[in-house]
Amino acid sequence: MAQSKINCWEYKKCGREPGGVKSSELGVCPAAIDNSFEGINQGNNAGRFCWAVAGTFCGGSAQGTFAEKRESCLSCDFFNKVRNEEGSANLQTKFLKFISRDPDNPLIKEMTYRHISAGERFIAQGEKGDVAYIIQRGSCMVIVEKNGELHPVGHRGEGDIIGVMSLLTGEPRNAHVEADTDMELWELKKEQFDNVSAEDPDIVSFLTELVSDRFDSRRPIADRSIGKYLATDIIGRGGFSLVYKGEHRGLNMPVAIKMMRHDMAADPDFLSHFRNEAKTIANLNHENIVKVHDIEERYRTVFIIMEFVQGQSLMDMLERLRTIPPRLTADYLYQICSGLDYAHQHGIIHRDINTKNIIVQQNDHLKILDFGLACPVGTEDFSSLGTLTYMAPEQINSDPLDQRTDIYALGITAYEMLVGKRPFPENDIKEMTRMHQTMDIPDPGEKVPELPRVLRQFVLKCGRCDPDQRYQDITEAREAIRPLIHEPLKDAKKKTVEALKETTILVRYEDDRQSEFRQLLEEFSTRARELGGELKIADK
Repeated sequence: MAQSKINCWEYKKCGREPGGVKSSELGVCPAAIDNSFEGINQGNNAGRFCWAVAGTFCGGSAQGTFAEKRESCLSCDFFNKVRNEEGSANLQTKFLKFISRDPDNPLIKEMTYRHISAGERFIAQGEKGDVAYIIQRGSCMVIVEKNGELHPVGHRGEGDIIGVMSLLTGEPRNAHVEADTDMELWELKKEQFDNVSAEDPDIVSFLTELVSDRFDSRRPIADRSIGKYLATDIIGRGGFSLVYKGEHRGLNMPVAIKMMRHDMAADPDFLSHFRNEAKTIANLNHENIVKVHDIEERYRTVFIIMEFVQGQSLMDMLERLRTIPPRLTADYLYQICSGLDYAHQHGIIHRDINTKNIIVQQNDHLKILDFGLACPVGTEDFSSLGTLTYMAPEQINSDPLDQRTDIYALGITAYEMLVGKRPFPENDIKEMTRMHQTMDIPDPGEKVPELPRVLRQFVLKCGRCDPDQRYQDITEAREAIRPLIHEPLKDAKKKTVEALKETTILVRYEDDRQSEFRQLLEEFSTRARELGGELKIADK
């Protein structure tokens, strides 16, 4: 049995872990609650990466940044314990172990030796990279420089490969790398890498998966130039892609940038599918569907540039509120139906409607995200893509899909909004799949007794196993919700806005209250603009 890897507070017995004997007196150690570190961190949060966390408490005193405490940490017995464990670990990410399986591997013959002294920075962020390094002995820190500050993001030890991203993708180095100790490295130059890659595709596959994993960091990332766009932070992640927050540098316009993971981009069929996503949603122009602006192909992958939507997903909203009130649920469902109706009229079904793919903005306006699984009406779903907990029976069975597939997923989503959980138990995937295939969605009124009849009927009809028993198109589903939508109130609001556009209001006030009254009018004007109207204030 593999030995359990312990955390720093277990080794040092400091008692500053959450609930520790000294946590109330000295506070919880930052390393015990920082969950943004990965890789060498095989314990809880940064419990095995404590030397990279600012503000830890070791040796009887509080410590500063990683740079300030680095020298003392390098001589720490816990640091050396972790480093030795990582160097000897038989991990899948150890490139030296991978290529050593075959002593006749041509890659070994191509490499040259290099010595690095402790403290030396041998890779600089932003420079063009034409060399990768395989660590024979020693260890190093990976550090991102962002907004004038240094952020440790990872640690590499014996057997790891460093700097391969630049060889594989062709983009500049995305971090500094500095030696913790004296290091013995094997150099692999780009021309050597290209020659060997052409002869051994398994090496390329290994490194592509490794690069895909390293891109998905929860620590600060270096800004990435993608054509005329700049990607700054990772704001979303999925099995097929990463989503960055970014901006159009010329227009200073915020955007979201969806990058296909490099291991997926290596699959020609999936790459074609990803390109199709961009073309699909680029042609959709509706207020309830996220807008695609552009597509960029570079660094051996594809980037889709979309409008940046501020808000929270329905999933996050449900985690915070547990359920959504019936009237608000009806309004949300009406908006989702409107967006889907537009897409369906253009021959596109979504295939992955769920609470994660619906964003709620501050004004309760909804946007449907991630048409990444979208396909033409009538497509057979042999790929089994989608989110299993929302899948219609015909999607699980890889039967032809149509509008009614989205309607079923919307029924699951509606049930979740009203009840606070999905309708079928999820602890046994096989059993849950069987229930989706053989059982209708249960009545949410059994969990929420005072639920409006309209919503109960909506969920029940959306969630029939037999597509012929569901709403036959999304327009019919939307009309079923209409009785709960406050149209008179919306009409009154619209009329008020129109009146504000054409009305001149004359007011008189006492001179000594002029400033106060004008401030009140400014607030009124701001509110009018929020409603879509305009209130002009003229001095006289």
